[in-house]
Amino acid sequence: MSGLADRLRRSLAAAPDPGTPIIQHAGLPLDQTGLIASAVLVPIIDAPQPRVVFTVRHAGLRAHAGQVAFPGGRLDPDDDGPIGGALREAWEEIGLPAERVDVVGATRSHITGTGYLITPVLGVIPDGLALSPHEAEVAGIFEVPLDHLLAEANHLRKSALYDGIERFYYEIDWPEERIWGVTAGLIVNLAPRLRAAIDAVR
Repeated sequence: MSGLADRLRRSLAAAPDPGTPIIQHAGLPLDQTGLIASAVLVPIIDAPQPRVVFTVRHAGLRAHAGQVAFPGGRLDPDDDGPIGGALREAWEEIGLPAERVDVVGATRSHITGTGYLITPVLGVIPDGLALSPHEAEVAGIFEVPLDHLLAEANHLRKSALYDGIERFYYEIDWPEERIWGVTAGLIVNLAPRLRAAIDAVR
């Protein structure tokens, strides 16, 4: 059992999830019918300076090719909810064994402009695990210090025109890879609830 995982659980419990999903872009309907249920694992490495694991999606994928993401995807009928789906996808994409994940819990879902209902699942993993990207889905794996991800100064709010409509999104300032869109939005939403857990050890 991870001490970091316990602190994260207490931090989330101290700021309860309102339950309603976050809408990625203003103007999207809060209608969950027809949305594709999916889940991602947010793997936090338990270390003196915790780090978060990201993937770079394979350039040949039909959706979001080459983008930075968390391990995850749509839920299968046999999955035990979002947690089961996130753990399965993490095993399939980066070879992370489910038994090595200390699951903190599922957090607030996001409705995306592409019709997905994404549930982020927080999990703490040991430092030094040998992870291996699945060739057909993942082009690479990299880590970012959790402190950097939680710092408000690194949460850059940007906008772009999509079908003639200005849509706003977040980008995390990181020189190695572009962390933006849904992935950055998940981090920004989780940040206030995670800072207390990290500050507790300082």
